[in-house]
Amino acid sequence: MAFGMYAASVPVYQRQLDAISKILEKGSAWAAAKKVDEAVIMGTRMIPDMLPFSRQVQIACRFAEESTARLAGAEVPKAPENAEKTLGELRDRIGAVLSHLKAFTPGQIDCSEGREITLTIGGSPLTLTGAQYLTHLALPNFYFHCTTTYAILRQAGLEIGKRDFLGAR
Repeated sequence: MAFGMYAASVPVYQRQLDAISKILEKGSAWAAAKKVDEAVIMGTRMIPDMLPFSRQVQIACRFAEESTARLAGAEVPKAPENAEKTLGELRDRIGAVLSHLKAFTPGQIDCSEGREITLTIGGSPLTLTGAQYLTHLALPNFYFHCTTTYAILRQAGLEIGKRDFLGAR
């Protein structure tokens, strides 16, 4: 059985977003028990020049849904920026992205490794093959923002570990 572009992307996004959603659920319970205002969590940064927690989750979601659409040659969805104000709303966003991902089939994404994908980054066009886009841009950025999400909550005091990050399956 061949390992294609679909297997390298959609199930990876689904598993990791599900794990992040469960971490956010634990975060909500922890915040309630410790009487931590969720607005504080949403605005927490690892260091001052990094984006806040809420944006880390939003950007991870964006990479999952946009890259899947690009690889399939479909219209790229536009999610509102900074719309979520609570951990529950971030979980809802993850749920919407997971629903969006279910609409894609292997037939739409497999064999997209040679598809030309052009993005505008910093005002300049960047053209990559589907394989380059997935392995050098989409997946690294997705994991960066998922990892930062985990790290911010862990640093804040939420008792989570590697198994939480990896997700149980």
